[in-house]
Amino acid sequence: MDAEYGKARLRVEELRREIEEHDYRYYVFDDPVISDEEYDRLIRELERYEKLYPELITPFSPTQRVGGKPGQGFATVAHMAPMLSLANAFSNEELNDFDRRVRAAVSGEKVEYVVEPKIDGLAVSLRYTDGNFILGATRGDGEIGEDITNNLKTIKSIPLHLRCYAARLEVRGEVYMAKETFARLNNARSEAGEQLLANPRNAAAGSLRQLDPRVAAQRSLNIFIYGIGFIEDITIQSHTQALKFLKDAGFRVNPLIDVFDEISDVIAYCREWQGKRFALPYVIDGLVIKVNSLGQQERLGATMKSPRWAVAFKFPPEQAMTKVKKIIVRVGRTGVLTPTAVLEPVLLAGTRVTRATLHNEDLIKLKDIRIGDTVIAQKAGDVIPEVVEVIKEKRTGQEEIWRMPERCPVCGSQTVRPEGEAAVRCTSMACPAQSREGLIHFASRNAMDIIGLGPAIIDQLLEAKLINDPSGLYNLSYEDLISLERLGPKSARNLLDAINKSKENSLARFVFALGIRHVGEKAARILADHFGTLDNLMAAKEEEMTAIPEIGPKIAESIRDFFAVEQNRRIIDKLVRAGVNTFEKRKDQTGNKLLAGLTFVITGTLGGYTRQEAQEFIRERGGNVSSSVSRSTDFLVCGENPGSKYEKAFALGVKVLNEEQFKAMLGM
Repeated sequence: MDAEYGKARLRVEELRREIEEHDYRYYVFDDPVISDEEYDRLIRELERYEKLYPELITPFSPTQRVGGKPGQGFATVAHMAPMLSLANAFSNEELNDFDRRVRAAVSGEKVEYVVEPKIDGLAVSLRYTDGNFILGATRGDGEIGEDITNNLKTIKSIPLHLRCYAARLEVRGEVYMAKETFARLNNARSEAGEQLLANPRNAAAGSLRQLDPRVAAQRSLNIFIYGIGFIEDITIQSHTQALKFLKDAGFRVNPLIDVFDEISDVIAYCREWQGKRFALPYVIDGLVIKVNSLGQQERLGATMKSPRWAVAFKFPPEQAMTKVKKIIVRVGRTGVLTPTAVLEPVLLAGTRVTRATLHNEDLIKLKDIRIGDTVIAQKAGDVIPEVVEVIKEKRTGQEEIWRMPERCPVCGSQTVRPEGEAAVRCTSMACPAQSREGLIHFASRNAMDIIGLGPAIIDQLLEAKLINDPSGLYNLSYEDLISLERLGPKSARNLLDAINKSKENSLARFVFALGIRHVGEKAARILADHFGTLDNLMAAKEEEMTAIPEIGPKIAESIRDFFAVEQNRRIIDKLVRAGVNTFEKRKDQTGNKLLAGLTFVITGTLGGYTRQEAQEFIRERGGNVSSSVSRSTDFLVCGENPGSKYEKAFALGVKVLNEEQFKAMLGM
């Protein structure tokens, strides 16, 4: 056993070194030398060893980058040296003034200026002890920031170990979100009817301040390290030498850095980048100019807020005048109607712009944007075209006031605007603009759980016009399915069986699968338990629903609006005629009381059934299910590969059940 453990320990160390090297090449230099599949194989092998020998897991393992559970809030942390903000310059004259002040303070000495892109992101500090990443924090007030270590660990270009030793080191960097990532995130928010983020900086900052590190991990953030705040026992004499040390240590340093002796060359460089910046995959809002010599920096000193040895030259936003030719409406996958201005073509931030999002009806009214107006347009964060303002002096009287349509432009259904929301929505689940995502949701694991019916199959079914709403799934034949690309005889039979099996699901699953706005799994279960049948729920008045403690007016109004749409009722009728269950399954009183008053938490992978099925078994017997372990937890059901919940249950003295013990308790 000792020999096996020794071999495992050596292999774990080898795997970590290899994975860290591949992370460095991929995320810092964008120069991978192995395929994604090979990289995933290394990760899986490391995870397998760490599962067999949990004592080998360290906070610096590549498997520990994403934390398992949300935090309760951010602790504060003092920086090892102040993180000062930069003074801004907006003109050539202000840069010349900066140069005169520097040269006066170091009279007669040669001055070098290092010029680097000013990333529009969030400044952070990273602290290393004995070469290991131990803490990361926001800038805060410059003296004290927030501890966001777990979120920063999700950024794979941040090394968990340094490639060269430093006893104690604190570096500064800028976390940012790439333009493409930002556009994808805002598109998703638009589809969901959520407020759009103003710019990539807000998106990056908001991602890092999520209490759940898994959210930050999904946002594909990146970082450039631009300086050293504190270093122990290593002598560095210039900023360029510091950047070389940082690069050698494994940090991602921006390659677009240049050094100049004269401020006139700096000014020319700033002017050059003012136009070139739009070609970058990330947003820069200026350039940072720093005195290169650290000795000169020390003599120049700082004010209360800003160093005297650095300045940020800020680019002016690029704007252009154009005309609003018309306003069109796009219907997103969740039914949100988004107005878009069709513009006379104009060049903005290096691209030809013909459309600009108008977000919602309120914004159009606030800015008084009319069809035919002459407007000023710009790209928010150099990414998303937007209308800044209307030039009302250029109005001729021919401009038209625009109003949001009362009917969906795609399917003609009535539109609604829920109270307190800015979004206007199509109410029909049969709307072609919503059908694909609605079908994906309907078939998903927590809804009707139709195994094998993923987005690719749904796309083929829609393209072949075999279905156009969920009811069509139950009319599919084996011949229909076998005709689909890459669906063999066995897969077609399995999918047909899964569709038929889904008819037996609980009412709670069916209500959730309908995709009613604001009705999640928990609300669907509460409604199914209370009303018992779909007919009762459809006939319920708002006051009947809000009389249930967990159901608020927003959910009740959404349910009423959904069932009031004739197309929705027709689809439900077809589902009922196809044999889909619309009754909540009732257990006898003995069964209902079996687990009454007991609270369960489930962790790990269960062998005999899914986690959702286990939760339903508990609830059917009167028990409660929680997502986190606390002192009020009665039992932790533990499957394979348990997470941190097992350790917390052990620490709190919560009784742990294996699968066999759990089945026995259920009476199965």
